[in-house]
Amino acid sequence: MTRRKLPPVSSRPRRPGTAELASLRAADETRAAERLLIATLNIHMPKGLWTTGFSTAHPKERLEALNRNDVDPNVSVSDYWISGAPPGVWSREIQEYADVLKVDALAEVGDGSLYRVTYRNPPVVYLYRELGVPLQFPLHIQAGQIRWEVVARNATFERILEYVRSVDPKVQVVSIRRRPLRTHLPILSDSQRELLHRAMAEGYFAVPRGITLTELAKRVNRSKSSVSEAVALIEKKLLESAIQSTAWMR
Repeated sequence: MTRRKLPPVSSRPRRPGTAELASLRAADETRAAERLLIATLNIHMPKGLWTTGFSTAHPKERLEALNRNDVDPNVSVSDYWISGAPPGVWSREIQEYADVLKVDALAEVGDGSLYRVTYRNPPVVYLYRELGVPLQFPLHIQAGQIRWEVVARNATFERILEYVRSVDPKVQVVSIRRRPLRTHLPILSDSQRELLHRAMAEGYFAVPRGITLTELAKRVNRSKSSVSEAVALIEKKLLESAIQSTAWMR
């Protein structure tokens, strides 16, 4: 029987030493910390926010926070779609909450209406500002709960989750994924978003309406039919977004 010849010691695979294993583990931990996570959370909202009070008082109504813009370091303005009533019905009630500074009824969309609310920042805005990550919209709110999507590096996600657990120790982590974020409705192009903001600024969605469709078309230098079709498409996408949001609550 012929013995198999072993390779010289110098050519055999070398086991990594303790220091090298430690270095590999550290590198793996670094990669894990930098990994992008996309998590969906169901959270019982904290007291003191108008959205908590309003949605708790009207548990059957759905709210969609569509965006957020800074007014100053401590004040934000957001557009909300609220189900269940024509424009202006909820304005007085929303205005009564302590953190609300101003309410504008904008337009009727589907089985609800758009409102623009100026409010004092909740703590989560300062946290996201400190972490340097953007809030993901739309935010779905109903019956005092919010469906929150977090897109952040692993280490940043842990900071956010720590804050969320301080607000709601029973927070539900619905999903965590590492694939690209699915696009949410409403999917507005740059031109549609620009038209929507211009129409709002000009008072087209105000109640009563502050500008006619013809006047709006002139101010954006487009034909009346083109603007009419574009506004209808924007409203359709907002409505689809609102309908889509009901699935997680049912």
